[in-house]
Amino acid sequence: MKGRIHSMDTFGTVDGPGIRFVLFMQGCALQCQFCHNPDTWDTKGGRQVTVEEVLREIEPYVPYYKSSGGGITVTGGEPTLQAPFVAQLFKACKERFGLHTALDSSGFCEPSHAGELMQYTDLVLLDLKQLNNEKHERLTSQPNDRILKFAAWLSAIGKPVWIRHVLIPGITDQAGDLTLLGEFIGHLRNVEKVELLPYHRMGVYKWQQLGRKYALEGVPTPTDREVERARELIEAARRVTASRP
Repeated sequence: MKGRIHSMDTFGTVDGPGIRFVLFMQGCALQCQFCHNPDTWDTKGGRQVTVEEVLREIEPYVPYYKSSGGGITVTGGEPTLQAPFVAQLFKACKERFGLHTALDSSGFCEPSHAGELMQYTDLVLLDLKQLNNEKHERLTSQPNDRILKFAAWLSAIGKPVWIRHVLIPGITDQAGDLTLLGEFIGHLRNVEKVELLPYHRMGVYKWQQLGRKYALEGVPTPTDREVERARELIEAARRVTASRP
């Protein structure tokens, strides 16, 4: 079996616990206005590799991953578009190296498509970009109903999740939207961590290289105080929701 990948990083430190091998898959159904990897969208881009080829890339670094409490994270693009390949890769990483496995996903996936993959996934890094459906569609090109269904399914099967939310001034930082996010998280029973990721412009040059117009031109990075305010709003709504019978 082959998968189509964009790139690899042998020393990732921000996509799950510990030091990690990070594999970027090619292809995504969303087109987020703030995406820092728009070159991963095209499902025909990148290059094809086998599971064995990826394992050979991982093997020299396994002692570092294991000693740090790390492992492998598969991201994208959207890795669930190639769920069978990622499932086989995770299975092999566990059987051969005993590695912790993490899936970084937008959640734009039908649960029926991810059943086998979840058998070999220890942690899901789930990106919840916007709870307001109309705003979500403007921001990502797709509605969020499938994503919310996927999140609820992960909770139902008890799969550990870290929620990620990119905080974009004027776009995803409205008090009402953050409260909705907190309330939704409060209904979930599998959330180990909530990560607020400040919006940044590090991928703008890729948009320029691709000849695409960058819709968020002029949007600033949020301040530490703005991030803390957002965290307080989310956590307050989460606590209230979680406390209800």
